[in-house]
Amino acid sequence: MNKLYIGNVSAEASEEDLETIFVQWKIPHNSPFLVKTGYAFVDCPDEKAAMKAIDVLSGKVELHGKVLEVEHSVPKRQRSCKLQVRNIPPHMQWEVLDGMLAQYGGVESCEQVNTDTETAVVNVRYAAKDQAKLAMEKLNGSMMENFALKVSFIPDETAAPEGPSAGGRRGYIARGTSRSDSPSLGARPKLQSDIPLRILVPTQFVGAIIGKEGATIRNITKQTHSKIDIHRKENAGAAEKPITIHSTPEGCSNACTTIMEIMQKEALDTKFTEEIPLKILAHNNFVGRLIGKEGRNLKKIEQDTETKITISALQDLTVYNPERTITVKGTIEACARAEEELMKKIRESYESDMAAMNLQSNLIPGLNLNALGLFPSGAPGMGPSMSSIPPPGAHGGCSSFGGHPESETVHLFIPALAVGAIIGKQGQHIKQLSHFAGASIKIAPAEEVGSTPQRRVTIAGPPEAQFKAQCRIFGKLKEENFFGPKEEVKLEAHIKVPSFAAGRVIGKGGKTVNELQNLTCAEVVVPRDQTPDENDQVIVKISGHFFACQLAQRKIQEILAQVKRQQQPKPTSGAQPPQPRRK
Repeated sequence: MNKLYIGNVSAEASEEDLETIFVQWKIPHNSPFLVKTGYAFVDCPDEKAAMKAIDVLSGKVELHGKVLEVEHSVPKRQRSCKLQVRNIPPHMQWEVLDGMLAQYGGVESCEQVNTDTETAVVNVRYAAKDQAKLAMEKLNGSMMENFALKVSFIPDETAAPEGPSAGGRRGYIARGTSRSDSPSLGARPKLQSDIPLRILVPTQFVGAIIGKEGATIRNITKQTHSKIDIHRKENAGAAEKPITIHSTPEGCSNACTTIMEIMQKEALDTKFTEEIPLKILAHNNFVGRLIGKEGRNLKKIEQDTETKITISALQDLTVYNPERTITVKGTIEACARAEEELMKKIRESYESDMAAMNLQSNLIPGLNLNALGLFPSGAPGMGPSMSSIPPPGAHGGCSSFGGHPESETVHLFIPALAVGAIIGKQGQHIKQLSHFAGASIKIAPAEEVGSTPQRRVTIAGPPEAQFKAQCRIFGKLKEENFFGPKEEVKLEAHIKVPSFAAGRVIGKGGKTVNELQNLTCAEVVVPRDQTPDENDQVIVKISGHFFACQLAQRKIQEILAQVKRQQQPKPTSGAQPPQPRRK
């Protein structure tokens, strides 16, 4: 996405005029401008330079009396399902953005783009070309919180594959290719971590880190084989600026140590006497596991590295703030050791979640796991976002039941005090959540659960809707501090199963339920001596963190589907399926 289309170009404009503008605004470009009547094309060295040209020039810079329009150059055959939405208001909630985009069709993925602008940019893939076209027509120029959204097509490499498809659903093969094959990643180390290192540095040291004409930062990049982004325009006027380092774990650590040494030298030269701690930014999803039960993991890292480590309190997480600040105090050598240990834990958590996601994709093929706000893909400067493509072996389009996914009902129990946060002002949050997930979500009246400190949330919808709705509820409870900073969100869910199938969930001598608990890390209980309800159903109780709870639900639904299939009469070969017998 490095090729730019420049529109509304005056007939008097020359290649030299455009060259002057790009030089004036310090926008790198590779080749001469290709100037046509009324428009022009140019190549940029990378996507970041292309984004800068769009942000800085489009609709803002005039040439010979005409205001230039700059956007990604997209061949007609590649104007399909992918859009870029720019100028999104800062601090906009993901739920609002998801709800807005979903009005025009099925959103397969939504990835935030790292830019130097104060406003947010996302790349969106719709399920169909007409949906993307409608979204562009409706959203482009529309106002949101006094910001005019800018929407344009971006190249959809899967839109018109050369030659016949190798099978499967359109686009899956191309989109599933390894990111290491991408030209933009070619120069980076093969084992680059998917989780970059994000640090905060005092604003007064940013100049020293960059160096004269960028010489220092170029030198660090070269020596540590890393890509380093200094987000100078983020948080205008703030005392600290974030830096993102993409490399191998070793490369990230080396670059971090070098930056700490530069800051210490600059502090001495400028007689800056305050201590300069190392501040690491970590996505909120990983912090609970980083701390460990009763803070054990953190205490061990402190003892092993001879540092003092504190973690910022939970704040309301927005599209721009999904991260917590980990402050490490000690010598440079001690801080460097602590960074290695902390990031090791964070990467382990990320890999564990990725494995769980792949398992979920296998259980619900085609499940769109993107844009759920669970992972660091949405954070500014974070690495590649999760793919919504099923892993090998998953066949798109069907649930684990076969055919169309059936609706399920799950009762999730939340703290009674959290009901207001889930409902939101005038019911806005629960409406947006229901729309986003594609599920019916109802909260039981207070009197129905008597004096218990919990309220029942009834969620009805197919597997993907259950995943999305429950994911957001778990996340919201963490964001709103209903669980402590050292706690992982664990909730209880109830699903009803036919009484005759309860024995299959338990298994002989409790074997199946024990295996379920070992596999999923959730607590699964089928209370004994239950009286079946009017539909001859009994309750299965599942307790655990989000992925454990989800996995247990899916496995139980698989058992029920198996029981259901076994009960269906098998049609004889060459004959019509038998009609139900009358007794």
